[in-house]
Amino acid sequence: MNKSMLKTLSSWTLVLTMVVIILGAYTRLTDAGLGCPDWPGCYGFLKVPMSSERIALAEQAFPERPLEPFKAWNEMVHRYFAGTLGLMIAAIFFFSWFGKEQGPRLLPTLLAGLVIFQAALGMWTVTMSLLPIVVMAHLMGGFTLLCLLGLYWLQLRPELVEGIETRLASLKPLAVITTIVVALQIALGGWTAANYAALACIELPICEAGWSSRLAISEAFDLHLGHDDYEFGVMSADARQTIHVFHRLGAVITLLVVGLFSALLWRRAETSTMKKLAVALALILLLQFSLGVLNVVLHLPLINAVAHNFVGANLLLCMVLILYQLRHRAKQQEIH
Repeated sequence: MNKSMLKTLSSWTLVLTMVVIILGAYTRLTDAGLGCPDWPGCYGFLKVPMSSERIALAEQAFPERPLEPFKAWNEMVHRYFAGTLGLMIAAIFFFSWFGKEQGPRLLPTLLAGLVIFQAALGMWTVTMSLLPIVVMAHLMGGFTLLCLLGLYWLQLRPELVEGIETRLASLKPLAVITTIVVALQIALGGWTAANYAALACIELPICEAGWSSRLAISEAFDLHLGHDDYEFGVMSADARQTIHVFHRLGAVITLLVVGLFSALLWRRAETSTMKKLAVALALILLLQFSLGVLNVVLHLPLINAVAHNFVGANLLLCMVLILYQLRHRAKQQEIH
């Protein structure tokens, strides 16, 4: 495989990762995470059982969880796409190491390792009955895959990161802090979703009156191990409200930190590429914040909630790509 074909493969793999993230959010938000109670098949079959014979066998094997075709198909479609993504990442790994025109090797190796671990998290999500820490880790793993693929896509196109901007060197520490803030806020969002706390507060700006007196921090951030089933959550209403409040406060902090960074990046950027990235970051940030507000006002409409998940992934991707460019330019400055 030549470099041009590897570039094409990386582009399609990046797009497929976005599709898998959307499907994962849709699966979770339609309560289909246990639509198939086994893994990797569905009720012992490679596809959702549809004939009366197979349905009878499925319900006999899993009497505690009767087949719901809509949820089962949601889950299996997500698995089919995720499996295809795994094969494409395996191809990137193989051709990066053994192809005629070998490209970067570190990121393909990390991607191969991560996609295997991500598959294991997908299995544990089912076998551990939606244990929140596993569900959150699975979400973060998907977002990390997207970011690593974005970096790999950029590495194959070095012309996009050429040039030196001396005024941007001082922004690198703030870029690192901003990326960490975004990642922590996404993790909080994943924890909120995994514990079914998205509708624990339905009033603005923080929560219902008296929320501060009902905070249950120790319960809200406890792993709650030992339950047989975590579907629809095991925490008290106060604990879920606490998680939601922390996620909202985190959203305000993220808005301020990322907003400040994007403004400074736009002011100091000397090339149109970096200015465009600064504008893109600001627009994605505003869109994500608006979607979060609409989730509360409209009581978590499905399309809006899926979009909130997807835009959050792109916010992190945008920060990682900016950080990579700043790091690349800092190295160039050292050389020169």
